[in-house]
Amino acid sequence: MRNDLTYFYCTAFLCGRVVASGSLQYVVSTVKDALDDRDLTQLLIFDDSTGKQIDVDFRGKTDDALKRLGERLGDLAGTEMNHQPARRAGRPKLGVVSGEVTLLPRHWEWLKSQPGGASVTLRKLVDEARRVGGKQSKIRESQEATYRFMTAMAGNFHQYEEALRALYAGDLDRFYHFIDDWSPDIRNHIKRLAANAFPQEEMNE
Repeated sequence: MRNDLTYFYCTAFLCGRVVASGSLQYVVSTVKDALDDRDLTQLLIFDDSTGKQIDVDFRGKTDDALKRLGERLGDLAGTEMNHQPARRAGRPKLGVVSGEVTLLPRHWEWLKSQPGGASVTLRKLVDEARRVGGKQSKIRESQEATYRFMTAMAGNFHQYEEALRALYAGDLDRFYHFIDDWSPDIRNHIKRLAANAFPQEEMNE
């Protein structure tokens, strides 16, 4: 199970400062060896991709903590796998799949007038919608990860609410302005999580 821990990347904070960052296995091993029991009770570990806090039971030796954590993550992975539909054996089907689409007459007229006809145009429209939707999904995931971490680590900081509004408004300059005087390690981690939270044109300005 320990190998599973190398696929999860996280950052550990103690009193607002980063004490370890890297794979979950590395972070847990590092802080377990370097910190005493009192500091471990105050330690906060966050998933670098989701901003969620990771609970770790540090009782016993390092191997004991890693084993418990690996078993818990393995159970979660197993649950996710159980929800996946079973794949049929054999070579997957290639090419297009027919289906029924109901449109108004004016929609059909427009589709038929496009180069390649209705089917080609519909496929292009779907691909473009997926592309645009993918960008929006990426922005939303980054915003949510940033929100989770900010709420846990900076919820009582000066101008927290203003920074949060700027985050969801997609206003990069105001967002950076409001978090500028925050604790350096917390501020820098927020910027990492928010790397995809703003439209690309904002990031390039």
